[in-house]
Amino acid sequence: MWKRRKHARRSAALAPELCDLCARTFPPGEAVRGYVADSSAVHPADPLHDGLRRVTACCEAHLEEVRAVYRRRPFVQEELWAGKIGRVLGSGPPVAMTDLACRTGLDEPDIRRAIAWHNEHHRHLSA
Repeated sequence: MWKRRKHARRSAALAPELCDLCARTFPPGEAVRGYVADSSAVHPADPLHDGLRRVTACCEAHLEEVRAVYRRRPFVQEELWAGKIGRVLGSGPPVAMTDLACRTGLDEPDIRRAIAWHNEHHRHLSA
């Protein structure tokens, strides 16, 4: 009876990490990670992580510099709300205002403020 030869398993090479400050690449085991407040960060599936951006650095000093950059950036509540609305609208067919309020946790005035912020922001980008 013939036996099949077992093939040596190839180790999957891990993708290198990239420092958010200096763009140096390094092995994943050397990464220094943390979270920063960022109103443009909306988690695709977990609303509890909305407003938090995960950052990666090559060392503690660079992580602290990245944190300092985000501390200087204003946290715009309407930007976060617009992201929440975008997540809901991007996940299926259009919804009514009451459904949108339920699925985002926002009330109607906040939804209207977020839409107005979004429209004004995109007007400035296209100008």
